[in-house]
Amino acid sequence: MTADPAARPLPALFPYGGDYCPEQWPAEVRERDLDTLRDIGVNTVTLGVFLWSSLHPAPGVYDFSVLDEILEPVLARNMQIVLATPTGAHPAWMARTADVTRVDFEGRRHLFGARHNSCPSSATFRAESGEIAGLLAQRYHDLPGLVAWHIGNEFGGMCYCESCAAGFRRWLQEKYGTLEELNRRWYTLFWGHTMHSFEDIVPPSALSEHWNGPAYTAFQIITLDYRRFQSEALRECFRREKQAIRRHSPDVPVTANLMGFFKDIDYRRWADDLDIVSWDNYPRIGHGPGRVALAHDLMKGLAPDRPMWLMEQTPSQTAWRPDNPLQEPGLLRLRTWQAIAHGAEATLYFQMRASRGASEKFHGAILNHAARTDTRVVREVAQIGAEVRAAAQLRGSRTEHRAAVCVDWDSWWSLEMSDGPTRRVPYVDEIARIHQDLFDRGIGVDVVSPDADLTGYDLILAPVLFVTGPERAANLERAVAAGADLVTGFLSGRVDEDDQAPVLDVPGHLAPLCGIRVDETDSQPEGVDREIRWADGTIGRADTVFDLVTPVDAEPLADYGSGFYAGTAAVTRRDTGAGRVFYVGARLDEAGLRTLWDQVLGAAEDRAPGLERVRRRTDDAEVLFLLAHDGAHRVVLDAASTDLLTGDSFPAGAVLPLTAPEVRVLRRPLHGAPA
Repeated sequence: MTADPAARPLPALFPYGGDYCPEQWPAEVRERDLDTLRDIGVNTVTLGVFLWSSLHPAPGVYDFSVLDEILEPVLARNMQIVLATPTGAHPAWMARTADVTRVDFEGRRHLFGARHNSCPSSATFRAESGEIAGLLAQRYHDLPGLVAWHIGNEFGGMCYCESCAAGFRRWLQEKYGTLEELNRRWYTLFWGHTMHSFEDIVPPSALSEHWNGPAYTAFQIITLDYRRFQSEALRECFRREKQAIRRHSPDVPVTANLMGFFKDIDYRRWADDLDIVSWDNYPRIGHGPGRVALAHDLMKGLAPDRPMWLMEQTPSQTAWRPDNPLQEPGLLRLRTWQAIAHGAEATLYFQMRASRGASEKFHGAILNHAARTDTRVVREVAQIGAEVRAAAQLRGSRTEHRAAVCVDWDSWWSLEMSDGPTRRVPYVDEIARIHQDLFDRGIGVDVVSPDADLTGYDLILAPVLFVTGPERAANLERAVAAGADLVTGFLSGRVDEDDQAPVLDVPGHLAPLCGIRVDETDSQPEGVDREIRWADGTIGRADTVFDLVTPVDAEPLADYGSGFYAGTAAVTRRDTGAGRVFYVGARLDEAGLRTLWDQVLGAAEDRAPGLERVRRRTDDAEVLFLLAHDGAHRVVLDAASTDLLTGDSFPAGAVLPLTAPEVRVLRRPLHGAPA
């Protein structure tokens, strides 16, 4: 089952609104809330996300009256509706069925409570979730204003129960065919791990392979395969609900709210099933706009031919973290337009009104507990609501990036549980670090799988590509032969897809392409670094991990200036065919990364930290987004432009001052198109 782009009608309005839980409030409160929300520009509400216990209060008993009741005032106001299946939290009575709740990493069967507590392999959960999804679609498929189906809520989490164990064994039999093949590819001769029956295989947990927590294991490949299996088990739950919906609602798009760089699920393997890629953006403290841009591009890159929606963001602050800073004035607007710049065709919030009880009662909302309409948050939401009407003309616009960043869940999973060379290089953090200078230079990127067709890109980043077999290496080689510059380096090419080290020089199957070999890798504790000496005389530092690089047919660009391996190459370049390959053998500091990009891109590339520039194209125009995240900037326009948010027009050569937080959305006709 794959997504069908032809079966997706566009919403009449650019969706702006978000999660509303009117079941928590009496009818007169709902009426006032919806009037207020409509008046400040909200045109879309997501309903029913956690209604399972109300809709299905007992086995075999269904009651849709509560949903009928809360839909009535929404329909009366001609609002667009995203209708959720409520399967993110099963009813209490269902937890009494033996196979429904999860078993955790320590082997404990959970009781009823919280959410995300349903075993994805449970026959009961799969049957009941498919049933409720089908009944909802049967009843509401022709609902006026229905613009999307929203399945579940933030899929994720691991289970180690007997149902999952049995499902894992079936999955392994399908993947490997025979026990002999499994033993060979799992390398089970090590530590006497040979499996004599598929029944010998149990989920890798604190009771079996793991010690000192989920990241420490005696056999990485078992956990790597178990992560793959759990991701697919959750995907099967999504697919069952989608199939049930499709029987009654064949044309309305179906989505699930993803979570950006989320480790539990390989979203790339889910992409074909999503009619809309939607996701929840809650940046962590310290994650700047470059990190958020990278996450937007990851989500958009899952399915570039389909819409991306921002399904959730907070209108003010979160509640689940130790510290929950308010968004300063203007930051919500800036983040909303950043999402649209990166391809979002809807911007929605959690939540419309603050709940009175439980864990998210202090989570930010458009309407606070007093439902005041004179707050700063309401004013900002109203301003954005007036502006996003202009975003409707951006739907279907596209980027034409010449650079790509490779993201691979197998490498993420495998690297972070590897015994050596180091455990101090978090996968996503390292990708974000290397990407940051491109962001500061205004260079847009596509975030892609390393197995995608990469020919046509001028620049490909493949940092910490830990899992690289011969086919993946050949794919990168084709892109370089076609003219791309490839940047890779330490902790790349260390294992193949079976988590086995290839019988090759490091970096394994990438070594011939890079034109080097690495005989040794040094790993040092925090606080220990090494001097890096660039060929142009620049001196920098590196820390954590240090490949001792021997060039074979590559040119050294930098070497170590300290340590017993002083004078050994640290960064190399190999010119091959129409492209070049840069191997970065050490974890360079920020200054070193800037020097690297000067080598790759040329020092003439402008850096403007704090100012994000994103370009999108429609059939007749280019749209330039200028997003001032920090500081003050002056931008000289290279073409006559009209600001879509203000209506102001500017001639080519005009100088626009921007002071953070500020947004400009400038439309400029393509050559030959009418102004």
